[in-house]
Amino acid sequence: MPPSTDLLQGTLDVLILKTLAVGDMHGWGIAARIQQVSSEVLQIGQGSLYPALHRLEYKGWIASDWGVSENNRKAKFYSLTKAGRKQLAAELAQWNRLSSAIGLVLGEGEVTA
Repeated sequence: MPPSTDLLQGTLDVLILKTLAVGDMHGWGIAARIQQVSSEVLQIGQGSLYPALHRLEYKGWIASDWGVSENNRKAKFYSLTKAGRKQLAAELAQWNRLSSAIGLVLGEGEVTA
């Protein structure tokens, strides 16, 4: 099993919002998509995913509705709301500022031996 990759607090929320920007998905689909896009580095467990989905729904950033999965099973599908799209834009801007600042501190672009 590969080593665990801990996420910064709040990072899971933005990953979920970004994933749902592609389209509606059920919980398992969200986790699988994040794992796939991250080249299998990020693996989101149910114990982290579902509390995050409930938190995002409570904040009004996502909505849910029951539907039928590709396996013909009843599943709760999540979608990004208008408020969620606005929050995603704000989170991405903040992430870009943060990652740029961290890159500066770590000396990104410098050649080291």
